[in-house]
Amino acid sequence: MRTDQSSRVLTIDELAVCLKISKSTLYKLAQGRSLPGQKVGKHWRFHRDAVDDWLKNADQLIAPSVRRPR
Repeated sequence: MRTDQSSRVLTIDELAVCLKISKSTLYKLAQGRSLPGQKVGKHWRFHRDAVDDWLKNADQLIAPSVRRPR
């Protein structure tokens, strides 16, 4: 990704492409407060650094009963 200021905040479309998951899944994660993001008016915005931290710690956020074996 770019390192300029504009790439630090992602839209739902940009994040879906980055994470390679559907927008509907992102909406569910954001609305359920699993994914760090802010709603600005009718639109979701995601800070790149917060999403990176979330990804790094995602294994800790998943309940042990639903973790997949490695």
